[in-house]
Amino acid sequence: MAEDSDQEKTEQPTGRRLSQAREEGQVPHSRELGSFLVLMVAAAAFWMLGGWLAERAMQIMRKGLTMDPAFLKEPELALVRLSDLGFDALLSFSPLVLAMIVASLIPPFLLNAWVFAPKALMPSFGRMDPIAGIGRMFSWNSLMELLKAMLKALLIGGVAVFLVWREWEDIFGLLGQPLESGLATAGHLLTFTFLILVSAMVVIVAADVPFQIWQYYDKLKMTKEQVRQEMKEMDGDPMVKGRIRSLQREAARRRMMAAVPQADVIVTNPTHYAVALSYKEGMGAPKVLAKGMGVIAQKIKSLGAEHGVPMLEAPPLARALYKHTEVDDQIPGSLYAAVAEVLAYVYQLNRWRTTGGDYPTPPKDLDVPPELVPGVA
Repeated sequence: MAEDSDQEKTEQPTGRRLSQAREEGQVPHSRELGSFLVLMVAAAAFWMLGGWLAERAMQIMRKGLTMDPAFLKEPELALVRLSDLGFDALLSFSPLVLAMIVASLIPPFLLNAWVFAPKALMPSFGRMDPIAGIGRMFSWNSLMELLKAMLKALLIGGVAVFLVWREWEDIFGLLGQPLESGLATAGHLLTFTFLILVSAMVVIVAADVPFQIWQYYDKLKMTKEQVRQEMKEMDGDPMVKGRIRSLQREAARRRMMAAVPQADVIVTNPTHYAVALSYKEGMGAPKVLAKGMGVIAQKIKSLGAEHGVPMLEAPPLARALYKHTEVDDQIPGSLYAAVAEVLAYVYQLNRWRTTGGDYPTPPKDLDVPPELVPGVA
């Protein structure tokens, strides 16, 4: 059962999954929203510019039907006249065309789906698979599209029937009106009817947009295993990360061992812990050059002995330094007094090695706070 649940797409898509889908051109889209905006802009343009467009159309028609005697002598002028009429028509209807183009570009912005995806332009033989095509024809999405088309036909048809019934007298009244006033009234009726029919599509858009968004995210849902695999890919393979950490620790250890010969003293436990300290003029406090326990402690002691670094057995101080310091850090203030005694001993030892005399006495009972010593209550 656990394996089955891992294979079910129950998890919401991650940010990376959504980003990959956008790169492939998979974004939420609603054809109903696009159609509605284009038709609504067209209806609004006709409502506001209908009179001007009708006047311009009549002017172009009059100009086209006017016969110029020059055409009889030079038929080539007819082509010039035709191009002029075409340009006038294009110029007259350009505001409407431009508004509709802008309206067709708005829906992706409303759905946050505006994206340029070159991958979506690449040819895919999977799209030409007839079996997959038949599957899409009888898919859940196709069924929803069919139901949506039927509801849209019923809604638009119902509104159209209602408008025809409501304007029945005006429609038949056109038969008794003069030509110009009849055309004006007919244009008004058509524009008003078109605007109402397009407005009725709001119901379809209000239902289609949430459905398309839900369907988009539902298709991108992931299984628990896919989420885990993605997290591994983002965080990196644990084995690789472990190997990197191992290499980093080894490099840090080599750097630490290289600093041992520059130490002024090595404080030992004597066998379990070793901490190499250095203090130079200008330092605020002594600094830890190296530390270790077990095998590493023995290597620090061996390397220190090889380079003649003084050593002092001070178990409480060694354990406290190992526990509460890091390599390249200065020692804590609570250990200043104890380390000062150790350094004083080291300076006396170095002087004895140079000038001779009485061998200095190693310090005993160093002032190490009990709370800093591991294992001491």
